[in-house]
Parts: sequence; structure tokens; C-alpha cells
Amino acid sequence: MRKYTFPKDEKLTSEKLIKELFDKGSSFYLYPFKVFFMPHPGEDQSSHQVLITVSRKLFPRAVDRNLIKRRMREAYRLNKPFPEVPKKLVIAYIYSVKEKLPAAQLRERLAKTFKRF
Repeated sequence: MRKYTFPKDEKLTSEKLIKELFDKGSSFYLYPFKVFFMPHPGEDQSSHQVLITVSRKLFPRAVDRNLIKRRMREAYRLNKPFPEVPKKLVIAYIYSVKEKLPAAQLRERLAKTFKRF
């Protein structure tokens, strides 16, 4: 049975690792996400680590940003684990469009990003 959880150890919180991800990581764009990723440098990591962000410039109201982030976390939670990726990754999802997309569409688009890894 698959575990549909999103525990704290899967959230990317290390500032050093985030900086390294944006400096040295690879990236691609798949509407509506700009995705940065790189192999996890730690050997002891048991799962992927994910960063989810929405720009304040695109959505000045915190209510809107939080809604989109909540939908993105839910989409990630429902679509993991993805067995196609053998190495553990550090991933950043940046929401980059001005309109609020429905949860079903976000789920579908996030699932397509897994195939690109």
C-alpha cells in the first residue's frame, strides 16, 4: 500500500541546499511550473525533498498564494511515490502563471513533471 503523506523530512528547508539547487541544479518549464532539480547530495536521505513556492508579484494576496501552495502540496502528495526515479532528488516547484488553476489541472500537470526526471 502506498503512503500518501507529506512529512517534514520531505520538505526542503535547508538554506544551503536551496542555494545550491538554484545555483547548480538543472531546470525545465512545464506549464504552469518552473522546476529545478538535482540529485540529493546526502547519502542517508530516504526520500525526495521538495520546495513549493508562489511569487508574491503574481499573487499579492497571501490568501491566493496559500491556496495555490496547498493545492500543489496535495497534488504532490497524491502523485508520489514515483518509482521511475532511482536517485533521490531535491526539487523546487515555482508556480509561474497569473491565473489560479483548478486542483485537478495542477494534479495532472505535476504528474507530468515526474516523467521528465
